[in-house]
Amino acid sequence: MPKRIDRDNRRTEIIEAAVRVFARKGFAASRIEDVATEAGVAKGSVYLAVQSREELLTAAFDQYRVRAERELETRGTGPALDRLAALIRATVAVLAAHPDHARVLIDVWSARTPIDMGTVYEKNRAAIGDLLREAENEGTLRAGIGEGHAAVIVGAIEGCLVQWLADDRVRLADLAEPIVQVCVEGIRR
Repeated sequence: MPKRIDRDNRRTEIIEAAVRVFARKGFAASRIEDVATEAGVAKGSVYLAVQSREELLTAAFDQYRVRAERELETRGTGPALDRLAALIRATVAVLAAHPDHARVLIDVWSARTPIDMGTVYEKNRAAIGDLLREAENEGTLRAGIGEGHAAVIVGAIEGCLVQWLADDRVRLADLAEPIVQVCVEGIRR
């Protein structure tokens, strides 16, 4: 009797192999054959799971996006600025715990893919903007803090991410508290 393969599990294994290959070689230098070898499958098996390298990159990003959205949705309770600090810490922890996915983000930023990064950033800014408005309503936010600060907070996290990826002397996990000090305590009344 032929071995039965769970297509969803196989697709997940192939996407995870693609993440490792893209992180190691970069998207531009990676081939479907590289992904197949990493996954321990034939090249045709990769094409049964996805239609192209671009689809693999999109799927790899989607794995990261799902984790990030989970963090945005898990806001908890308590004062808004405390929840913002917790969100920053959790986001940095997710990125630091998954360095291969973080490296793939560089390819997503630079490759021509169907991924709408504008929408991804819009969701992040909206979640942070909601917390800033709540903090303002609670009376804990310094005067003059507005929507633009949400973009700055996203930029601070991603700026630290880029430095970590470019310079192995920088430890992303160690930067969560400095980001909180600047981006949360710096705007607290």
